[in-house]
Amino acid sequence: MTSGLWELVLTGTWTTVQLLVLSALLAAVVSFVVGIARTHRLWIVRFAAGFYTEVFRGTSALVMIFWVFFVLPPAFGWQLVPLWAGTLALGLTYGAYGSEIVRGALNSVDPAQREGGIALSFTPWQRMRLILLPQAVPEMIPPFSNLLVELLKGTALVSIMGMGDLAFSGNLVRLALQESTEIYTYVLLIYFVIAFLLTRVMRGLEHRLKAGVAR
Repeated sequence: MTSGLWELVLTGTWTTVQLLVLSALLAAVVSFVVGIARTHRLWIVRFAAGFYTEVFRGTSALVMIFWVFFVLPPAFGWQLVPLWAGTLALGLTYGAYGSEIVRGALNSVDPAQREGGIALSFTPWQRMRLILLPQAVPEMIPPFSNLLVELLKGTALVSIMGMGDLAFSGNLVRLALQESTEIYTYVLLIYFVIAFLLTRVMRGLEHRLKAGVAR
């Protein structure tokens, strides 16, 4: 490939990384807010959080991208740039999956730990912050690592709206070279390298958090 085509691929890679980071941050916030809400003592809070989870988990991420980018703008009179539209759609969708990880990890904490906090007159927020989350978060890391890799692969969906991510750039190079095997092999390798780095970082974070709990 020429240097110009490589530059196109690298620009697409950088766009994919930006989309991944922004979507992951939004998904993390949604995961913890909705996941904690699903363990709330008030049924209306649990119902609202469960409704959100079922809606976003049960709909297609690709269709959600279409909604955010093509359907909502005419209805509200604004237009998001592709990066923010993709971030919003992917963050809200994958956050719904993440909320189930948070809920499951919180429910796996020994009930005696929660009862101990009540005995010490901790407020619900103090029990969550000082007792439940420190024990639950290390258990969330492996499933969050898988979800992060799934989110990385999901970023390719934004190419359908013409956003210049890695998948879109790879397709442009394929059209220019009329060579599918070479360019798609490069694209696969780039996705694999990013996913490999993500899993290594998450595994290191898991070991560090579990060591902190053990101390």
